[in-house]
Amino acid sequence: MKQPIPKGFLLSSPVHFVALGLGAGLSPRAPGTVGTLVGFPLFFLLSPLPLAAQVAALIVFFVGGCVLCEITGKALGVADHGGIVWDEIVAFCAVLMTVPNHWAWWATAFVAFRFFDIVKPMPIGWFDRRYKNGFGVMFDDVLAAGYAIACLAFAQALL
Repeated sequence: MKQPIPKGFLLSSPVHFVALGLGAGLSPRAPGTVGTLVGFPLFFLLSPLPLAAQVAALIVFFVGGCVLCEITGKALGVADHGGIVWDEIVAFCAVLMTVPNHWAWWATAFVAFRFFDIVKPMPIGWFDRRYKNGFGVMFDDVLAAGYAIACLAFAQALL
């Protein structure tokens, strides 16, 4: 059973606000899926930038996310609490950067990323079970993004 997030926790710290996906992680149902949707506005904000700047931003968001997720997980008493969704946001944004700018590709990217994030094929599940810290929270989603990116690149090559 998912541990409830205490009332007021979201706004108690900017760290928690970001780690909880600006509130998306408070969704009573499928917070990871709701959080992934927040990747869209982040992608749209980054997309006008040169690719190198987008990648640099994602690296900063990943490294910062390791710290944010670590702090928020400790405050909640659960290292990888379901409400912590910054990891989904950053990883999904990376997936969106690899597909054509069209709603059908964006929807396919969403489904592919959620599939790999939920199913956690090897080695995603292995990392998820062993690394219960901010890095672990962020890294398993990066691996899920990698699987999604590989599948989407294959689909693009076929079309």
